[in-house]
Amino acid sequence: MSRAFILLLDSFGLGATPDADKFGDVGANTFGHIASWAAEQGKPMQLPNLERLGLAAAAHLASGEWAQGFDQRDGFTGAYGAARERSTGKDTQSGHWEIAGVPVEFDWGYFPRTVPSFPAELTDKLQELTGVAGYLGNCHASGTDIINKHGDEHVATGKIIVYTSGDSVMQIAAHEEHFGLERLYAVCEAAFELVKPYNIGRVIARPFLGENGNYRRTSNRHDYAVPPPSATLLDHVKNEGGEVIGLGKISDIFATQGISRVVKGVDNMALFDALLKVTDEAGDKSLTFVNFVDFDQAFGHRRDVAGYSNALHEMDARLPEFMAKLKEGDLVVITADHGCDPSWPGSDHTREHIPMIFFGPGVAPRALPVSNTFSDIGATLAKHLGVKPLSNGTALL
Repeated sequence: MSRAFILLLDSFGLGATPDADKFGDVGANTFGHIASWAAEQGKPMQLPNLERLGLAAAAHLASGEWAQGFDQRDGFTGAYGAARERSTGKDTQSGHWEIAGVPVEFDWGYFPRTVPSFPAELTDKLQELTGVAGYLGNCHASGTDIINKHGDEHVATGKIIVYTSGDSVMQIAAHEEHFGLERLYAVCEAAFELVKPYNIGRVIARPFLGENGNYRRTSNRHDYAVPPPSATLLDHVKNEGGEVIGLGKISDIFATQGISRVVKGVDNMALFDALLKVTDEAGDKSLTFVNFVDFDQAFGHRRDVAGYSNALHEMDARLPEFMAKLKEGDLVVITADHGCDPSWPGSDHTREHIPMIFFGPGVAPRALPVSNTFSDIGATLAKHLGVKPLSNGTALL
């Protein structure tokens, strides 16, 4: 029996890549800078389970530096390495698709850092088609911040909150009760058609609840996304009879392509609970792919170093629960899709190496080379599951 699991810590980078200068990210290091911050606070990070698997050693391969507070130099229990992105961007879709064997070697369209960010012909046409009262925001922003900033006015006027980021994306936020969830989805569907000439990867519906300046996003987020341009690992597994279980936003990122079952969760810990349940249920030749989004959306983009550190400690503390459920033939990889250094200027992703930490009952601990494409992850899992090899990537185990 063979099963595979991808545990993706969204935005958990291990240090700038050699081409980071093209992105203004020379010196970015999500993990390293969080560890340095914690040490400066007099409370060095303690991630014993991740450290034993080889996290700090993988970061050393990527950056040439040992993260502060991490002292283990041998006796690791995982096969650990790091990977550089071949895709031309540092966005969510590119990272996920490349892991699954399809690097993005074309240029996405992006909205500028001007205010307004969206062209008038786009917003005017969207208003004409949907009857929205108008727009709030219309800029690059952190989603949680802009919702609290404009939530009261949105509720009072019915104007929708629109914003973008360093991703190829248009995000539209509205109150589930005052504006209506189905109405928000309809607006986003219209917007997705309108952004196609701009080569935008996603339109994201960002529903929220709350009142009086205290708002929270809900788990009813929905991404309207361009599908991958060719078959991914997910398609190979599903087409050959295996179940592909997407937890969190995985189904949205792949535009449902190659997905057998969708499981949602409101936050990292809810998704971890769901992962434990799925691990009990998943059958032979299954692929379980989970995106732990809070690292990125709640802490990376918001430049919340302390929150990011706390989330890593929460994840590390729960890993033994998952490990205890693994069976002979299981292969797990802990990885990421890009960086989002919470100590870095601005609120966008950072161009960084990602971790590749493989473990499971049959995995021999060792150091892996630094890969020149994230697709080595997908190629490794395809080989393990015995499905058709991917068009890109080299199996590492």
